[in-house]
Amino acid sequence: MAFALRSPGAVRAPASAQRASGVRAAKPGLLRSAAVARPRVATNAAAISVPVNQLTDEERANLARELGYKSIGKELPDGVTLTDIIKSMPQEVFQKDHGKAWRACLTSIAACAACWYLISISPWYLLPAAWALAGTAFTGFFVIGHDCGHRSFHENNLVEDIVGHLFFAPLIYPFEPWRIKHNHHHAHTNKLVEDTAWHPVTEEDMKKWDPTSAMLYKIFLGTPLKLWASVGHWLVWHFDLKKYTPKQQTRVIISLAVVYGFMMTVFPALIYFGGPWAFVKYWLMPWLGYHFWMSTFTVVHHTAPHIPFKKAEEWNAAKAQLSGTVHCDFPGWVEFLTHDISWHVPHHVAPKIPWYNLRKATESLRQNWGEYMTECTFNWRVVKNICTECHVYDEKVNYKPFDYQKEETLFAVQRRVLPDTAAY
Repeated sequence: MAFALRSPGAVRAPASAQRASGVRAAKPGLLRSAAVARPRVATNAAAISVPVNQLTDEERANLARELGYKSIGKELPDGVTLTDIIKSMPQEVFQKDHGKAWRACLTSIAACAACWYLISISPWYLLPAAWALAGTAFTGFFVIGHDCGHRSFHENNLVEDIVGHLFFAPLIYPFEPWRIKHNHHHAHTNKLVEDTAWHPVTEEDMKKWDPTSAMLYKIFLGTPLKLWASVGHWLVWHFDLKKYTPKQQTRVIISLAVVYGFMMTVFPALIYFGGPWAFVKYWLMPWLGYHFWMSTFTVVHHTAPHIPFKKAEEWNAAKAQLSGTVHCDFPGWVEFLTHDISWHVPHHVAPKIPWYNLRKATESLRQNWGEYMTECTFNWRVVKNICTECHVYDEKVNYKPFDYQKEETLFAVQRRVLPDTAAY
């Protein structure tokens, strides 16, 4: 999941940094090309050649425009801790409101019921739109369980466990395995090797691939199919007892039993009363829509050409959670149905903030730390860069594409065909 931006023009690296690195300067106003940084590269990609903290305000603003972001923040100073950031936010953003929590449950249930009705009356040519809407509503179920997993839904942990299991069951997501691995993601966000959510491929990994594996990785992580890659993550991480300690396994088994119980009752009923098409129509397609948002939210929030993955000895929690998490504005109806999960920066700064306080927490962070934050509006340029360029870990320039040695047809076609619009 690494990146080198293909662009006709971007920000020029500061002259001091160019001299220090011994790299030939690019044309004025341009990021140096990947071919200059890495002579083997045959593509016309451009790479972020210096850390963000070496760019001027004007250069960062130009870079943001080139990459499709509204703003790219400065690097957070080394002396700032995560505790400093948390303490800067008002205490009310941490307070739970059971009424709002339960109303979210009712909203998601009503939204899913309405979507299922819409699916039932839609002619075949409107079904894709109905499925997309249903998948977004399904994501609201996940966000409710997500707050339960972070202990930000209710004062009673047993209530949270019950609600979390119930709302995750229709998604076939085992609650406890997800909770364990997701908390690990929060503890090691953008840390090389350790982060369990999105992680760049390494050159060492690529050397181990046989031709079939290489083809599959490139297709599923190097094309827009990446926006459904959470299906693979779900399958690999959450059903294997060997990935959990003996102490964790009892609770994991309970979660698996809940999921299998749902599958053995609801799925046969759907097929019995409506046939296999009912299973596809009312569950499978909305479920794939949900995974689109799972993948898209996560990858957009944690993948950007200027945001590096760091080795453990270089990793800094405050930088990873504040400067290393992207705020992205999505259409209002998406944010409503998904309970503001896209207001994601404060959630990484302090995961126990309930979803309904994320907007207020974000405004507080903007006031106190806004110069260090990256923000964008969901747009094609950001998505295109992530899907076509953001693949392989590079210690110096953060990311490079799978075809960094020689441009491959799969990526060349996408670079020419996929839209490159950037609305902000």
